[in-house]
Amino acid sequence: MRAIFKRELRSYFQTVIGWLYLAATLALYGLYFFAYNLNYGYAKVSYAVNAISFLFLLTVPVLTMRSLAEEKKSRTDQLILTSPVSVGKIVLAKYFAMSAVHTIAVFAMSATPLLLLAFGKAPSAENYAALLGFWLYGMLCIAVGLFVSSLTESQVISAVLTFVFLFVGYMMGGLTSLFSASGNLLTRILGCYDFVKPLEAFLDGRLSVTGIVYYATLSALFLFLTGQSIQKRRLTVSKKRIKLGAFHAGYVAASIALTALVNLFAAELPGAYMEIDLTSSKLYSLTDETKGFLKGLSKDVTIYVIASESGADETVSETLKRYEELSRHVTVEYKDPAVSPNFYQEYTKESVSSGSLIAVCGDVSRVIDYSKLYETSVDYSTFSQQATGYDGEGQITSALQYVTSDAMPVLYQLTGHGEAELSGTFADAVEKANITLKSLNLLEVEEVPEDAHALVINGPVSDLSGDDAKKVISYLKRKGNVLAAVNYQASGKMKNFYSVLEEFGLGVQKGLIAEGDASRYYQIPFYLLPKAAETNYTSSVGENYVFVPFAQGITFPDSTDQISYQALLTTSEQAVLKSDAANASTYEYEEGDTKGEFTVAAVAEGVGEDAALGRLLAYGSSEMLGDSADAMVSGSNSAMFSDALKEFVDTEDMVGIVVPVKSYEVSRLVIPAFTGLALGISMTAVLPMLLLAAGIVIWVRRRKR
Repeated sequence: MRAIFKRELRSYFQTVIGWLYLAATLALYGLYFFAYNLNYGYAKVSYAVNAISFLFLLTVPVLTMRSLAEEKKSRTDQLILTSPVSVGKIVLAKYFAMSAVHTIAVFAMSATPLLLLAFGKAPSAENYAALLGFWLYGMLCIAVGLFVSSLTESQVISAVLTFVFLFVGYMMGGLTSLFSASGNLLTRILGCYDFVKPLEAFLDGRLSVTGIVYYATLSALFLFLTGQSIQKRRLTVSKKRIKLGAFHAGYVAASIALTALVNLFAAELPGAYMEIDLTSSKLYSLTDETKGFLKGLSKDVTIYVIASESGADETVSETLKRYEELSRHVTVEYKDPAVSPNFYQEYTKESVSSGSLIAVCGDVSRVIDYSKLYETSVDYSTFSQQATGYDGEGQITSALQYVTSDAMPVLYQLTGHGEAELSGTFADAVEKANITLKSLNLLEVEEVPEDAHALVINGPVSDLSGDDAKKVISYLKRKGNVLAAVNYQASGKMKNFYSVLEEFGLGVQKGLIAEGDASRYYQIPFYLLPKAAETNYTSSVGENYVFVPFAQGITFPDSTDQISYQALLTTSEQAVLKSDAANASTYEYEEGDTKGEFTVAAVAEGVGEDAALGRLLAYGSSEMLGDSADAMVSGSNSAMFSDALKEFVDTEDMVGIVVPVKSYEVSRLVIPAFTGLALGISMTAVLPMLLLAAGIVIWVRRRKR
């Protein structure tokens, strides 16, 4: 077997075929790698790998067409039939030789993720998962080509038939959708020949054991069929041989059935065991908070998906599978809108888009519109909406809490002093945290209501009355939670409003902060990008930016026995507090200004066993709680706001689980234009041409001998 393998492998590099396969694969991959990764700075090679997945339709027929067809044409196949080496070993030797050529190409491609690391942070685990899937897909295609080559004496017919076999496997996903959009027995059977679907998991950054089983078993099946095709040539038309042929036919049928059973069994195993989530943000796995919630879930919940099972969003479907696997109380049902167009009207009067979810527990339900499952932003290079984050787990967990909860926390937002109402992404954050949002005018009540888990004072323009301030302070002394945002446009003195902050030792510095470090502001120095501390109130921010425009400084003393203080957002030491920003002639220091590091968000909390104080969270800018500011940093501001909500409702009798949006975005790589162009030309043209030239030279020399 080893001798046959060496002879076959040598033959591919003594002719042009092996070199052509390497050159074509690396040239096309290099082209897309240059376009996506070197030119646009994408850190994932899956874009390039996905773009060249069709290449096997062209290269594999050329690689495999001569493997057995030539043996038949030259009658050297008789040597195979009489060889002391078994047919199985001969088939494996030829397969391994062709696979070695394919493996060399993938091995060369495997250097590109390491190359990307030289220009910044790249998700290596995801990149190599994509290349593994590409390698497995190629191995299956080669097995198919080898089988087809055993059926004919003509290399041309072998190449054409291999293309047809591979084309059907490549297009099977689209073909099955023509038969049935919702799926049926026929489409499930045909779907077994879908070569591309298992590859998608690897391209998404998942190490799919199910995909590995699929490619391995189908490759083994086609190799077995190749052996049976060769063995069949030994049969004659005698009565005895006809019986032997029937035995082989039964053997083939049994092997096909076994392959199908193995894959069906693998598909039914829990996804948590059959897939390893390699994505940096763990897009396809559930957080520990959700797992803990599902473990304690005692009520039955049905989640309806307004889509057919085959037409549903694959990422959402994978997420829902995890919920079903982790809790026997969660059931997922698909409702095809083409079959049941009015099903959603049982739970809401508003229209529901395709792909939306409806969580139902008894008489309580919540609709999750499909648009809320993904976070999007405008790509101004193409002026189109791009998905930047996935919020499937966050929205589903929130809905499960909502429909199974016996009580809902309440968040009041103060009105009557020109305060801005929470809207857009911030109102959505309140809903996601399963908090009821209500307005509160202190003139109409004697005190802040007892059911208030938190009170938001969002940038009042006019001052609070003395009575209003006393009511807020009284609420804080009852261990209440207050989020107060300062508005630099506030008219007149804000003595009473500031007295609320002063009750906790917090102060507001008059003037606007101008950042002196160019890396810590956006466009103008008043548009701050402060550094976030590592606290529970900023846990979702991470290394992302928070956008704080037109901010005032928040001051606080050292922590005391009753109150502890934490700075949440701070500027650089090069920042300047402009005492008269309206008449300032420069962003730099002027007489009357203050230099130094400034705090633009801080929290004061009551501490100690006997402490009767709650907590006061102060933001130096009310504009940071607006949609426009939040959009500038892809939702980091609302994520920080969600962290505060989580702290406000995290009490002994009620725990709010707020799962942050899982980012799709990976930091773009900064690659100099000349460097990218040089690498692109080298990979797309120079290296493939050298490989092809080497093959031609070797072939010509052998022809002259």
